[in-house]
Amino acid sequence: MVNKNSRKKWRLARWRPWVQASFLLVWLDPLMLRWHGVCAPVFHCYSCPLATFACPIGILANSCALHIIPLLAIGVLLVVGSLFGSLICGWVCPFGFLQDLIGKIPTPKLRLPGWMGWTRYAVLVGLVLVIPYYFGDGNWYFFCRLCPAGALEASVPYSVQQSMAEKTIVWPTITKSAILIVFLLATLFTWRPWCTLFCPLGAIFSLCNYVSLVFLRFQPSSCNDCELCRDLCKHRDPSQRRGSDLRCIRCLECVQCNALSIGTVFQKQENLVEISPRPLDES
Repeated sequence: MVNKNSRKKWRLARWRPWVQASFLLVWLDPLMLRWHGVCAPVFHCYSCPLATFACPIGILANSCALHIIPLLAIGVLLVVGSLFGSLICGWVCPFGFLQDLIGKIPTPKLRLPGWMGWTRYAVLVGLVLVIPYYFGDGNWYFFCRLCPAGALEASVPYSVQQSMAEKTIVWPTITKSAILIVFLLATLFTWRPWCTLFCPLGAIFSLCNYVSLVFLRFQPSSCNDCELCRDLCKHRDPSQRRGSDLRCIRCLECVQCNALSIGTVFQKQENLVEISPRPLDES
């Protein structure tokens, strides 16, 4: 059952698309400022014709290739992650917003198993850190050569610009084009496939979910095992319930449940028990 207080909390979630759209005015550089020396805390290719800031994952990958430590990018990620965790993924990231918009198309949606979320950490360690460090940025497995955000936000617009200017069109590679097509098709049939399976930035922010200033607080005394929180969540396995696991993007849809609310790191520890997902057979 959803009480009056839960309805009030849920109304906050209804503002999410408007907040996401508002942040596009920051990331898409309407004033043509081009502050590429500073990285944003979101997944947005700096090579996009409309990109205000640099991409933190691009900076990490290129820095590893050059064997340097990107202190500014690491500092931004640590500060933002410690404050908001994956709330950034759910409310601020433009690439996540794009997936949310495509996901609104009425097609059958498949919920991916929870264990598949661990692939994001393999992408982070392998394609962003290890391969660039040992093989440089000329390797075919260098992250930016495979990134669908780079294909969609940079390669496609530049190809259109070259075509309109009647110049020789430099098409994206077959591999990058194929990845983009598969990603767009997958977005039609599952919720946020990039965020769930491959996003290295989401992997970083998800690790902050239990220590960030803002997080979902579970109140065991208010839980009646109705499974509403599990049913409302689009980004978790059906066999799991309760918010704030590593795949949670803090969209706040689940706060319709009486037992979930927006908490802070200053909440007492006893209010945080059982916040992790629990199998249904333990009910």
